[in-house]
Amino acid sequence: MHAGVAGAAAHAPAPAPAPAPAYCEHESPAHPTPRATMSAGHDHGPAPANFNAAFGIGIALNIVFVAIEAFYGWKVNSLALLADAGHNLSDVIGLVLAWGGALAGRLQPDARHTYGWKRASILAAFVNALLLLVAMGSLAWEAAHRLQSPQAIEGVTIMVVAGIGIVVNGATALLFLRGSQHDLNIRGAFLHMAADALVSAGVVIAGGLALLYGWSWLDPVVSLLIAALIVVGTWGLFRQSLHLLFDGVPESVDLHAVHALLAGMPGVTQVSDLHVWAMGTSETALTAHLVMPAGGGDDNFLRQATEALHASFEIRHVTLQVTCEAMGSGCATLPPCGPAGKGRALDHDAARAHAHGHSHTHHRVTAAR
Repeated sequence: MHAGVAGAAAHAPAPAPAPAPAYCEHESPAHPTPRATMSAGHDHGPAPANFNAAFGIGIALNIVFVAIEAFYGWKVNSLALLADAGHNLSDVIGLVLAWGGALAGRLQPDARHTYGWKRASILAAFVNALLLLVAMGSLAWEAAHRLQSPQAIEGVTIMVVAGIGIVVNGATALLFLRGSQHDLNIRGAFLHMAADALVSAGVVIAGGLALLYGWSWLDPVVSLLIAALIVVGTWGLFRQSLHLLFDGVPESVDLHAVHALLAGMPGVTQVSDLHVWAMGTSETALTAHLVMPAGGGDDNFLRQATEALHASFEIRHVTLQVTCEAMGSGCATLPPCGPAGKGRALDHDAARAHAHGHSHTHHRVTAAR
């Protein structure tokens, strides 16, 4: 009986070894611990707000209004109404693009698109900005020609139709107001609708003054003023979306502050290969290499770093490479602060290494010796 027990014990599988701690060689010389631990943590955060209903309602309302406005603009020979109808048509296209970008951003990643299609929302915002700029350029061009030969218009009809436009466009803009501060794609949709409401308000003013005083020249003048205002408001959307398309750091993220936060984490002596970019219009990603000579880059550390980056900068996708010593090929991504070069300067050896070329290796595994 004792022999049977002994035999069973002899054939029992040995317990799995405990995972090696994230120590460096000098920290525990008596044990064969890893020389470098390369780990990563990331948090995708909550899903972006769903604006499907807002897009559907906005597109339907604007299609109906475009038909009404174009018909009466042609009937009463109003450039302002025809221009506004054309602009509303571009807005319908813009809303469709923005909706498509938002839907594409929700597609799951696969083996061919490891980040999914999140960048589609940035592209949609960029195209929306282009559409607005082109539409306002066309409006300004036609208004300049009409200003040279003003034509009489029917003020009452113009005011009624444009008044409907204020309600339709204003209501649609309010549907996107909630997400316009945090999502560049939704901001593009909001600007389109707000711009339309502004154009319609200008048309009402022009129609009223033309009705009272017979100022037929006011119709193209108001069109020019509104076009200028919309171009100024749209330029920021165009600039930001173009910046993000080329992997620029989002304007809401201060790269020097991110560097300072990581460098101030317990045990971190050096931060390199720091990259921050927009995966889409509502999600920001970060990768960085941290040197921790005393070790300590465990799950708890990564969790603290990820939560701090999320809380301070809304960075939801974080990948950190932690080693016990510098890898020797850091990427010099952080310029000195301020126009006079004040602030944190880059390590000159790292800068020289970057100038002579290097390859990035961002691992998400534990490398043991």
